[in-house]
Amino acid sequence: MKNLAIFSSGAGSNAARIIEFFHNHPTIRVKLIVCNNPNAGVLHIASKNRLPVLLIEKERFFRGDGFLPELENQAIDFLVLAGFLWKIPVSLIRAYSGRIVNIHPALLPGFGGKGMYGRHVHEAVIAAGEKESGITIHYVDELYDHGQAIFQARVIVEPGDTPETLAKKVQALEHAHFPRVIEEVVLSNHR
Repeated sequence: MKNLAIFSSGAGSNAARIIEFFHNHPTIRVKLIVCNNPNAGVLHIASKNRLPVLLIEKERFFRGDGFLPELENQAIDFLVLAGFLWKIPVSLIRAYSGRIVNIHPALLPGFGGKGMYGRHVHEAVIAAGEKESGITIHYVDELYDHGQAIFQARVIVEPGDTPETLAKKVQALEHAHFPRVIEEVVLSNHR
């Protein structure tokens, strides 16, 4: 059995979809929710699904051990970033090399980097006059939104789209593809 830890900072719609996808999966399970926001909606989703939560704080995450002992104690094999707004510290990137995936709500390398999340991404895509947007699922390295791309899916940016309408289209792609791509990555990893 391969154990996933989902890192999330917000409402948790992707986390909910991932939990649902892997419920009763023969070889992969969601074992832990890691969150940096004590008021995040994802905590309710964790409770509803009887999943343990690791609530992390900034100082220890970035300047301490990155909560690596807690992840190891839970026998976590893969880290899945689903709306997690903090950069992953080098200690975790080294410990989970090739086993951390993130989803970004745009077609990287465009519209990525520090501060580019959620509504900010969709506003920037529309302001740039882009004809399409989408999602990028990628491995995580030391830089924001930089690791090797695993999968991309696209949507058309219509002339009347707003950040809200574009967000809905992009979120539909996230929910449709992220769990399946996670499954492919985990099953193809022979660690």
